[in-house]
Amino acid sequence: MNAPWPAPTPLAHRAAGPAADSGLRNLTHLTYALHTLSWFSAGLLSVVAIVINVVKRDSLPSAFYVSHFRWQARSFWFTLLWLALTAPLWLLFVFPGYVAWFVIGMWYLYRFVRGWWAFAENRPMPVPAA
Repeated sequence: MNAPWPAPTPLAHRAAGPAADSGLRNLTHLTYALHTLSWFSAGLLSVVAIVINVVKRDSLPSAFYVSHFRWQARSFWFTLLWLALTAPLWLLFVFPGYVAWFVIGMWYLYRFVRGWWAFAENRPMPVPAA
């Protein structure tokens, strides 16, 4: 006997489009905004955004959102790694540390502007090869 409705599909395999959940869409815009504006808060807004990324990552409805949350998390953690690795440059003189952190900051800004732009155009972010 056939059921009058299709069987539910697991969240990981659901064919939800990028605009399926406007609440999640707004939250993703918010996290991109927090990460991008973190320049003006000495990184504190990024900490708020990464907490949101970590809390929500297991309940994302599609690969589209997973790609953007992963992009944000990888950008944050790699930036933190590079800031920690270049911190000793500040001990040499102010200039090398400033230059290194400025370059890292520009890379960080580039990553989030690129990701936010792709998100606005409903394009997923590339996933690195395993």
